[in-house]
Amino acid sequence: MARLRGRAYHPLMEKRRQIAIVAGTLSLAALAMIHPPSADIRILTHERADASPARFQAGVDLGLASASILVTWTTHQLTR
Repeated sequence: MARLRGRAYHPLMEKRRQIAIVAGTLSLAALAMIHPPSADIRILTHERADASPARFQAGVDLGLASASILVTWTTHQLTR
């Protein structure tokens, strides 16, 4: 074995080091290509013109997880 800068040089260790550097570089490149998660928030009512909707639905999508909430209620109709 030859000595390189005070350490014993071993060809197999150098090969493993190169593989680790390439794997790390490829992993960082893959992480850089992934889009960061963004929130998609939607609020839905029965009709756009309805001033007092009887149904309200909200959905939140974060990319990794999503949640949906549906709230309904009864209103008393006023008749003249």
